[in-house]
Amino acid sequence: MHPTILIIDDELKLLKLLGMILRQEGFEVFEASSARAGINMLEVHDVEVVLSDVRLPDGFGVNLVAQYKEKKPHCEVILMTAFGNIPDGVQAMRNGAYDYIVKGNDNDKIIPLVYKALERVKHNRKNHSENTAKANNFESIIGDAPAFQSAKKLAEKVAATQATVLLTGETGTGKEVFANAIHNASSRSVGNFVALNCSAFSKDILESELFGHKKGTFTGAVSDKKGLVEVANDGTLFLDEIGEMPLELQAKLLRVLENGEYIKMGDTKISHSNFRLVAATNRDLKEEIRKGNFREDLYFRLNIFEIHLPPLRERKEDIRKISEFFVRKFEKQMHLEKVLTEENYYKKLEKSDWKGNIRELKNAVERSMILMEGNILSEANLVIEPAAEQNSLAMASVEKKHISKVLDYTKGNKAEAARLLDIGIATLYRKIDEYELK
Repeated sequence: MHPTILIIDDELKLLKLLGMILRQEGFEVFEASSARAGINMLEVHDVEVVLSDVRLPDGFGVNLVAQYKEKKPHCEVILMTAFGNIPDGVQAMRNGAYDYIVKGNDNDKIIPLVYKALERVKHNRKNHSENTAKANNFESIIGDAPAFQSAKKLAEKVAATQATVLLTGETGTGKEVFANAIHNASSRSVGNFVALNCSAFSKDILESELFGHKKGTFTGAVSDKKGLVEVANDGTLFLDEIGEMPLELQAKLLRVLENGEYIKMGDTKISHSNFRLVAATNRDLKEEIRKGNFREDLYFRLNIFEIHLPPLRERKEDIRKISEFFVRKFEKQMHLEKVLTEENYYKKLEKSDWKGNIRELKNAVERSMILMEGNILSEANLVIEPAAEQNSLAMASVEKKHISKVLDYTKGNKAEAARLLDIGIATLYRKIDEYELK
């Protein structure tokens, strides 16, 4: 594959000239004449280096660096300006830019600089891959309960094979963590691990995400898009909530599993991919087959090796160790001094049924550390299922204070607050109105 470069400049002559020069060097080049168009390109393409003008019609390049890197964290950004300005250059570097050059004066530096930036990208990707593998291996999966240890041993055994794996269990039991560990322990670990939640998209968008599309296939398809089946070639594709996949797409998935062939949306030619599938579901697929919602032939193709992950309420002996892990994790993220935990904190955690399993436990620990006064965690900091007793005036008072503090922590970001509170965004807005929070 050729290195990918995105040029963002509203001077069209320069944009085309730079594009021509970089293509002659063997790069794959994308072009945009505004910041918005460039950001849209970053959402669609796997860009490695961004060459961006500082003065754009819809933004100031120095401030846009963070937005570019938010869309593609691994990419490097080189800013170009017609006016040399040392303070701007310093701020650009602080914002994460790789370098800052002056048009005209530094034209001969562009190509060498792009190559240096690509070396940085390669180095960062290697480090990220190694760190991700360390963070997502079987040794990092916490749990001593017999049923959980049994599931872990099965996953370790099947990882060494090429078999399709079906992970079953309730929402939040760690299915994606297991899938990632299986990938990292397999011969495909040098390839990509890509994940997709089948319940998060409509049929057409899900098909585009899976199989990709050609430019012009539908409104908004401004360029060709790779599907995750293609991205996962020689790697692992993890499909979560596969029981939610529409029947028409189930047939297409079955085809690519059987012979590696698929057709992109809007295309006429057959494409090929060689990937390993790890699927997951919280549904009873046999019951879905009986109802006519799931293909029996696909089920047999998926169910070569099934691993069931037990819910947290069936492995309560693991709650303390898992919550300790999350305390240390959030302690680091929040830049806190050593957090001490009272015994009653763990006892309260162990009494809960955790219907949302590890995901719910993680959110509860994070919320408790936001509410914590000083550096000591106690049961007073734990608000589990705050809306469970809405008729209680005392509970309402606790809930109002809790929501207010979480909103302060997120600086008013309601989507993030809803995530931490483990409630829907609509519910949060209703609570804000109910409690007259600002």
